[in-house]
Amino acid sequence: MNTLTDRVTKAPLNTTWMGPSLSGLGHYLPPTTITNHDLGKIVDTSDEWISSRTGIKSRRRAGALQATSDLAVEAAHGALAEANLAVEDIDLILLATATPDTPVPATASLVQEALGAHGAGAMDLNAGCSGFLYGLHTAGAFVRSGYSQNVLLIGAETLTRVTDYSDRQTCILFGDGAGACVVSNKGQMDVLYSGVGSDGSHTELIQIQAGGSRSPASADTVAAHQHFLQLDGKRVFKQAVRRMSEAANTALEATGLQASDVSWLIPHQANERIMSAVAEIVGIAVPQVVNDIAETGNTSAASVPIAMDRARQAGAFKDGDLIMLVAFGAGLTWACQILRYNES
Repeated sequence: MNTLTDRVTKAPLNTTWMGPSLSGLGHYLPPTTITNHDLGKIVDTSDEWISSRTGIKSRRRAGALQATSDLAVEAAHGALAEANLAVEDIDLILLATATPDTPVPATASLVQEALGAHGAGAMDLNAGCSGFLYGLHTAGAFVRSGYSQNVLLIGAETLTRVTDYSDRQTCILFGDGAGACVVSNKGQMDVLYSGVGSDGSHTELIQIQAGGSRSPASADTVAAHQHFLQLDGKRVFKQAVRRMSEAANTALEATGLQASDVSWLIPHQANERIMSAVAEIVGIAVPQVVNDIAETGNTSAASVPIAMDRARQAGAFKDGDLIMLVAFGAGLTWACQILRYNES
């Protein structure tokens, strides 16, 4: 089994900071809302059934003319404004997504063009719901190496486009949205620790079966609903709790921190029960868990940056707070970061 221990970066907690840091945050949620009552008109479900099992009351849906790149651009504008940077200051764009506009070209290139960031490199990154944290791990490596000064990192998804609304087990979960930040040497949130992991022996737990080189699109694959996102709910639940808990405990051990030192836990917003179980195992009190799922649903790679920015805008963070990010996704993949919030 793969572990995090050989794929981590960490920094002393009491030294002059040399990066990487998050120097801007932004997010975008489409205006159209799908409520649990709306879903109850489509499949055999109810608001009580959904909310009691997931914590979700509603989720957002992109407009008919909106694609993943459009949501990403909106979030990027917010991050650049918060960071007081112009598009010319960005030298690399990383887009974490499992729902690109098209297989080719990379959606990050479409974002680059829309922003006018013509001097920046651009590429997509797919690690499922762990994508934003994998992107932060990657962006941090570029910054620490000196190859990049300012990396625009975006997590964006239009999951409603790959949701099977005849499947009541999955259609209740997913929504659309985007979150972004700028990763540079100096910013408001220092990355003290970063680790990623993967176990490819369970790829069948979360997948879209068709549309790639293994099973190209055909009339048969469309008829069989193989272009929709499929997941094994019970097994995913167990793996998500296990992997995120292990990732969090590995981070605490690597940094010498205790669970009580963590001011805020921001988990991937997959399911309220998963988030609560992870917090309990790690030893972090529920009031310190950022729970943003009720109005957004599961937005995959966008969920952590959206939740983080909404918590920041609500005034949750104060100077010196230690913020733990943890996520789990298709692959299987998982990741964890510990950030230190600086008001100045």
